[in-house]
Formats: sequence, structure tokens, C-alpha cells
Amino acid sequence: MQNILITGGAGFIGSHLVESLIEKNKVYILDDLSTGCFSNLNRMKNHRNFYFVKGSVLNLKKLASLVKKADLIFHLAAGVGVKNILNNPLKTIRTNLQGTKNIIQLALPKKKKIVFASTSEVYGKSLQIPFDEEQSDRVLGPVQKLRWSYAQAKAMDESLLLAYYKQYNLPVVIIRFFNIVGSRQSSQYGMVLPSFIKQAQKNKLITVYGTGKQKRCFCDVGEAVEAIILLSQNKQALGEIINLGNNKLISINALAKKVKKILKSNSKITHLPYKKVYGNDFDEIMVRQPDLKKIEKIINWKPKISIQTIIKTIIKSI
Repeated sequence: MQNILITGGAGFIGSHLVESLIEKNKVYILDDLSTGCFSNLNRMKNHRNFYFVKGSVLNLKKLASLVKKADLIFHLAAGVGVKNILNNPLKTIRTNLQGTKNIIQLALPKKKKIVFASTSEVYGKSLQIPFDEEQSDRVLGPVQKLRWSYAQAKAMDESLLLAYYKQYNLPVVIIRFFNIVGSRQSSQYGMVLPSFIKQAQKNKLITVYGTGKQKRCFCDVGEAVEAIILLSQNKQALGEIINLGNNKLISINALAKKVKKILKSNSKITHLPYKKVYGNDFDEIMVRQPDLKKIEKIINWKPKISIQTIIKTIIKSI
């Protein structure tokens, strides 16, 4: 049994990670509930191994007491969703940069392993598809487009973690998430799949932002959590940046049609220009697809759950 700290543990991915680890480990959760929701933890809240602290990774005192107890740290606390990032750029930057710096500072003396949740956003608008952790260049839009603040902050976090790994042997694993979806994911911050499902269930307009020709890959959260845990236990993952997601592309138009068909909805599909939704600070990424050779080599993991099955699972959970 280990003592495990999960920052952002009341969030969508974090709560599923708590659920998977709590039977065999004491799980300490730090979350300020700004984007996470305590109800995500309802299944686990009465478990003997459940310990929840409301607070931010920016609160060094609260964080220090939890890191002191922990054998392993999953650092998932971050801003979530494009709308939230655009509305709160300063908080997004500070939470990512200072929060990660705090975790490192506290984990370093005892060399406690940090598994860091990064994002496919760091690749930006690279045309080297699929995105490869070792070879794909990062192509970001202009600094004035504040949607890139999240990608830049996460990339700086990655660089900071790798520097501590190389100079001080701090054990770190960096995982870049690609559109992880499933039960408990909120539509509140512009997450596309739960938004489509809720609209279709009510026979309301299914609203596609932009042309809908942009393509994404969607990975089931249960499969993703399985991979996260395997990577946290594998020595080959130390000091590595690793893509995690599905690699089957689907356009957002096709996704909307699939949701409508599965629900037998009478909804019509409409398109809304990005500018009307996000203003002038938004910049789009047309294709986002991970190269999964590295994760397959390290933990022999491949995603198996189809987008159709994922949609049906989310529908049942709502």
C-alpha cells in the first residue's frame, strides 16, 4: 500500500484515477473545486482510504503537509477548457507555472516521483501529423492569442520537470493527454462530446464551433487511467514525455452526426463561428492526432474502445 497524492483529484480524470487507486492505496486529494466537483468523488468519499483537502496547489502550507505524506504524486491540477482559459488567463498561467514549481520544490528533498498531466495543446498547430513526442515541432500562434497561454505554460512545466530530472535525478513522468472523454466530464467549459450529447438528448440545436472539419481523436477515460497507472509504475517512463490517447480520427461534424444517430435525436446541427464564441483570442488546431508508438513500447498499451461505445457509455451515465 502506498500513500498517493492526486492534485486536481475532484476533476474528471482525477476522480477516475482516485477510484482506480483507492482500494489498494491511501489516496490524498487536493482540489480547490474551481473546476472540479466534489460530487465526482461521491462513490469514494466514505472509503477508509479516502482523504480530501480543499485547497490549491498555490497554497504551499497545505500542499507541503500532503506531499510529506505521499510516496507518489499525480499532478493533475490545472485550468480546464478553452472558455475557462480565455476568461482567466492569469489564473491559468499562475496555477500551471507556480503550482508545478511548488510540487517540485516539495518533492525534491525525498526524490518523490511526480506523474505530470500535460496536454496535446503543446504541439500547437504543427503539421507533423501524427504528433510525435521526439520529432514533431511545436508551432504556436501569436502570443496575442491568449488561447496559447495554456500550451506555453504546460510546455514550460515540462521543461522544468525534465531539468530537475536531468540535474537532480528527480523521478518524473510527463503524459500528454489527447481528448480524454467519459462519464463525469462536464460540458461547462466547452467540452465538445458532453455538450453534443446534452443538446441531442433535449432535441436542441447541436452547436458545432467553426466549420466542423477539424479532426480529433477521443479516448475513453477508463483506458486512459489504466495507462496512467501503468506508466507511473514503469521505470522506462522516467524522464520521458509520452502521448496518451486514441489515434482514430473523426471530424467534429461526423461526431455530431454520430451522437444524433445513436440518440435518435431530432436535433438539427448548426455551425457557429469561433469569433462569436471565444472572441478574437482564439486560434484553431485543425488536426490533433497522437503517435502512440512510444506508449505501446513502454507499457504495451493500445486503446481499444471505439467512439461509438464511448458515446453510449456517457449517455448511460448522464
